[in-house]
Amino acid sequence: MKKIKLGTNSPYISMIEINEASEKQLSIVQKIAHQTWPVTFSNILTPDQIKFMLNWMYDLNALGQQVNEKGHVFLLAKEDGEFLGFASYEVHCKNDTKTKIHKIYILPGTQGKGIGKKLINHIRDIALMNGDKFLYLNVNRFNESAISFYKHIGFYEAYREVIDIGNGFVMDDIVMEMNLD
Repeated sequence: MKKIKLGTNSPYISMIEINEASEKQLSIVQKIAHQTWPVTFSNILTPDQIKFMLNWMYDLNALGQQVNEKGHVFLLAKEDGEFLGFASYEVHCKNDTKTKIHKIYILPGTQGKGIGKKLINHIRDIALMNGDKFLYLNVNRFNESAISFYKHIGFYEAYREVIDIGNGFVMDDIVMEMNLD
């Protein structure tokens, strides 16, 4: 169990634990997603698209496939026994020297307290240990608070893409990268 303590310059100086999620803990990932998505995307996506995407990406079978077939690793952030957020990543994504952050969500009441940065730093360390040169992620191009956060910690816009996800929905994303050199 790796414990990460936030710096004393953070207003949130309690102990946050970052641990790899077991397959049994994917239900915790699902629960956090269902709590964060409506808040995060209510002004960006329609309720129907939020429902579709939650079912598509966070159904327990879909989460299991992401881990067992696609090689995604899920991390859970926890404080005092309470799960506050999660991230998932894949090293050497597409057989490249890049680690992809597939997902990162923090419960709305705990955002802005350094948890997301700690999750990303944890993934960065794993990427470096595996010889990857970049982190990258997709972010909805209208999610201004997330884009601002990613820029603040060193990501930059690499390109934009629109991905058809079915049922008449698309993901209109900015792909952001962070150079690890």
